[in-house]
Amino acid sequence: MAVSSKKTKRTKKIVFYVSLVLFLLFTLFPFLIMMMTSFKSPKEAISTTPTFFPKDWTFQHYLDIFNPDIFPFLTYFKNSFIIALVAAGIAVVLGILGAYALSKLRFRARTTINASFYTVYMFSGILLIVPLFKIISSVGLYDTRTALIITMVVQTLPTAIFMLISYFDTIPVDIEEAAMMDGLNRMQIILRIIVPLAISGIVSVFVYCFMVAWNDYLFASIFLSDSELFTLPIGLNTLFSTPDYIWGRMMAASLITALPVVIMYALSERFIKGNLTDGGVKG
Repeated sequence: MAVSSKKTKRTKKIVFYVSLVLFLLFTLFPFLIMMMTSFKSPKEAISTTPTFFPKDWTFQHYLDIFNPDIFPFLTYFKNSFIIALVAAGIAVVLGILGAYALSKLRFRARTTINASFYTVYMFSGILLIVPLFKIISSVGLYDTRTALIITMVVQTLPTAIFMLISYFDTIPVDIEEAAMMDGLNRMQIILRIIVPLAISGIVSVFVYCFMVAWNDYLFASIFLSDSELFTLPIGLNTLFSTPDYIWGRMMAASLITALPVVIMYALSERFIKGNLTDGGVKG
């Protein structure tokens, strides 16, 4: 009986891991195709008899995307990085303050405001374009990085607050009460207690906000017209309509564009997995 039970468990494990590998292969297959295409010659990439692995490996496409005469990748990268970093930073700072107020303070309309965050998911971001365009144009911020930063904060702030509320709700009130007895004010409590205990949630929210801003195409295509201010998604789109458009080059540029978000997820993994609240309670 015990042998039969062990065999059943082993079979279940094998089925699970085989299914997991197949799922990963299915999910990663498009990225593998992109990677292999980025190493193919232009002729091989559009051949009528496609191959998975390149016959003649070439790194020329990766060299080309860093050539300003072909594709100003570094300019677009700088614009995307500045906009995503600043927008994510502002959204997280405002999100911490808003989430703390809605999680820990008691005031009128608190429940209504909390419930209103659910309505954000009922509407598409495209509905914000016309009012935001009128506001930004009227204050003279059209075709600036600031315009896109504002739109990204507007886009991500409700979700940032909503996500952080759930993290702050897990922090026991006893910790705050003890801090108040030690003479700390609200801002000191947020900086010295709430932020350290909720760092895993804050990091995950920052990564989410950064990713949304980094990958944005819709708002960037509307609020930016100067090619010197283009972000990477807009830059990749313009590459389609130039004489320098080559499949291998497009795949190389797309892969390099995706790297910052992948690296950020990898670096933030230990914070997202960490459970610092339990440590704070025990201390």
